[in-house]
Amino acid sequence: MATETTIDMSLWQGRTDPEPGSDRWHQKIQPLTEGAAPGCVLLGFESDAGVARNQGRTGAAAGPNALRRALGPLAWHRTGPAYEAGNVSCEGDALEAAQQRLADRLAPLLEAEHLPIVLGGGHEVAYASWCGLARHLQASHDPAPRVGIINLDAHFDLRDPAHVRSSGTPFAQIADDCARRGWPFRYACLGVSRAANTRALFSRATELGALVREDRDIDARRLEPIIRDVQRFMMRCDHLYLTIDLDVLPAAEAPGVSAPAARGVSLALLEPLVEAVRDSGKLRLADLAELNPALDIDGRTARAAARLVHLLTQDD
Repeated sequence: MATETTIDMSLWQGRTDPEPGSDRWHQKIQPLTEGAAPGCVLLGFESDAGVARNQGRTGAAAGPNALRRALGPLAWHRTGPAYEAGNVSCEGDALEAAQQRLADRLAPLLEAEHLPIVLGGGHEVAYASWCGLARHLQASHDPAPRVGIINLDAHFDLRDPAHVRSSGTPFAQIADDCARRGWPFRYACLGVSRAANTRALFSRATELGALVREDRDIDARRLEPIIRDVQRFMMRCDHLYLTIDLDVLPAAEAPGVSAPAARGVSLALLEPLVEAVRDSGKLRLADLAELNPALDIDGRTARAAARLVHLLTQDD
């Protein structure tokens, strides 16, 4: 695994085309340097300690580099720069320390007006991402920033962190952190599976005032009303944090995750939701979680994740 100080550009490979204007990601992404002009920054989180604590199938620590390999050959359509920032690694079960290190890396990126895209790793990445964003917003001296968290996920991840902090607790931890800070907690979970979440978790989401749309609700006929619901949610926010757990996709599209979805929401239906968040002008931070290359089939999950990063970072 790469360390926090290593930027391995050898991961970025792909074909090279002779025609002018035929660049691909591997040709355009640059190592992040101090003072770099604002752009999107890819930062890996090599961890599945939270997945292990949540009794899931481990292997997501290898996800960031697998995602880079899948993204490298994709066509380049950005006008702004993109940077490689290396990985933050979790050693053994030292999850909280790794989350702190990721937050330490994210806050200055946000201060420099970059758009960080964190490549997980288990969904415990979400609490680390939040801590970095919260630190940045606290420095802005806004006493109660309205941050909207949009989670594309088959699971609420609202388990009680008093028992164990894991990949199943990040949004409960964030809700607790907001309460301590006196900030509003604004949470939308889209694609959640009723079969995979207990009644207690649905009740907790209701108590927290979450916007919830189940996987069975998101189809071609109802997609536009759901997008309008998300847009209304975003209108009540000043900043947005988008987090994508790849287990929101059907198992046929994303087999390489800890908990493959029997139903899920197809990539074709997720993309308009991602575009709506991207185009809001309020997106400050995004991450993708749960890519497990050891469980992937024909690189399907890595390619789906790469397409989502590609879509999320389009600026033209």
